[in-house]
Amino acid sequence: MIIGLDVGGTHTDVVLLGQEGLVRQVKVPTNPSDLFATVLTGLEKITEGIDPSRISRAVLSTTLATNRIVQGHIPEVGMIVSTGPGMDPELFRTGPHYHIVAGAIDHRGREITPIDEGRVIKVADSLKKNGIRYVGVVSKFSVRNPAHEIAIGGLIGDRFEKVFMGHRISGNLNFPRRIATTFLNASVYPIHKDFFEAVVNSLAKKGLNVPIRILKPDGGNMRFDASIDHPAQTILSGPAASVMGSVAFAPKDEECLVLDIGGTTTDMAVLVNGVPLLDPMGIGIGEHQTLIRSLDTVSIGVGGDSAVRVVNGRIHIGPDRLGMAMAYGGPVPTPTDAIFLLGIGEGGDPEKAHEGIQTVADALGTDLHDAANRIFEQACQTILDEAESMVERINAKPVYTVHELWEGHRLQPRQILVLGGPAPWFARGLERLSESRVTVVPRWEVANAIGAGLARTTCEVTFFADTERQIATAPEENFSMVIPSTYTKEDAIEATIDLLRRKAIARGANSEHLELEVIEAMSFNMVRGFTTTGRNIRVTAQVKPGLIHGYDPIAEKIVDSSFT
Repeated sequence: MIIGLDVGGTHTDVVLLGQEGLVRQVKVPTNPSDLFATVLTGLEKITEGIDPSRISRAVLSTTLATNRIVQGHIPEVGMIVSTGPGMDPELFRTGPHYHIVAGAIDHRGREITPIDEGRVIKVADSLKKNGIRYVGVVSKFSVRNPAHEIAIGGLIGDRFEKVFMGHRISGNLNFPRRIATTFLNASVYPIHKDFFEAVVNSLAKKGLNVPIRILKPDGGNMRFDASIDHPAQTILSGPAASVMGSVAFAPKDEECLVLDIGGTTTDMAVLVNGVPLLDPMGIGIGEHQTLIRSLDTVSIGVGGDSAVRVVNGRIHIGPDRLGMAMAYGGPVPTPTDAIFLLGIGEGGDPEKAHEGIQTVADALGTDLHDAANRIFEQACQTILDEAESMVERINAKPVYTVHELWEGHRLQPRQILVLGGPAPWFARGLERLSESRVTVVPRWEVANAIGAGLARTTCEVTFFADTERQIATAPEENFSMVIPSTYTKEDAIEATIDLLRRKAIARGANSEHLELEVIEAMSFNMVRGFTTTGRNIRVTAQVKPGLIHGYDPIAEKIVDSSFT
């Protein structure tokens, strides 16, 4: 059996999956001030009366790191950045504790200027004096040669609780994004460490000695203990769970828009023949543009519990959520209250919903039914308009799925898959206002947790070879080797696949069902004068994001049970 757990802003959803389908589902309120107690409550309820030996793994998704970044509730961290040819590192300052030190590596990985050890130690002493406990270290072109980052880390490591080095986060070149990603790793580390320890202890108290995984923003998962060294990989795992929760039930022969409508936000994405789109550059969150692989998703501040106001005679919905719907004791009217009054959905105290929507009607100078209808339609239309904008943005550039590049392809989704707590209610309005077929995903209320539970382990490896220097490296994997001058692209591909296979298994992948693929393989001749002196080779390979082997019977039984 598999536990899937999704910590949302309003509720935490937990499911227990087995060959018989969805064995059990639990929904508990999320307590932002005691998230760990929330997780423990969900685990206790989902495992009640279940033999722990029957549970093979637990997969979590969480918005904890994301929320802290967006709200600006992250600790101050230090950054030490070494200079190099090209862009001035000062342009990418992350905060007051950002220090530039001498030392340069060129694009081939050759040292131009050694690091200034004295300056590094002075910076470390200053950071320590200012109470900094976590530090990021980035050297330009460290993916070609991480020697400077390793040297700086060695000089300062015993002064701080945790030091993150830029070459370990991604094999892709992009100096500004590497700085931002390393900064976020250092920033969310203490938050994620507390979460990690609480979850591990909670499972131990329940006698659940099972592999724990956490969902990544690319729709795959990684071993929970590996996430301690890559805490920023938990950013946007919530929207990824939405996408994977729809993949299990999506048609494999058409394009679909996915809408996960929650209490606070609506997360949206697109599937092409059942395969999600990938943002090839990496996550953008707030002002930070990163190298973290991510599914192409958009989140907007419109949900069932969004605050409804009337400003200058016009309805405004969200982006804030001030509590639950008034029907459930909340302080302000929401789309959920309007839905109850329209008879589309039911629940809570109808008199409280009436009271809330009446204030909107009075402000608009209209009757109760018209006010409720206008709120509901505006919420639905806002979601559809934002989805259309997302599709237009994607169509303005090459379309990447998690498997391949669709050069010149234009998306035209004609089906909408809806999930999330209020999905059946919103589906009626979305279908009336759009030209698309609207389908509610089976077990829509816990589909995120199902998606987390069924996601496979993913990772990627980027490999470089320089036949003139006779060296091959994969700095992100802490790997280097001496190669002959006759080394070929085919040799590099073989070495990359071998590294990828070992990395995937170490991160918890099923060794018998690995889907590995090369997504980039390039070789360039290096010429001096009129003579070829060697080749520069770059290969990137990945485990295809998707669902675990053998998920089909589980999904089929979930579909069947959702109609009984």
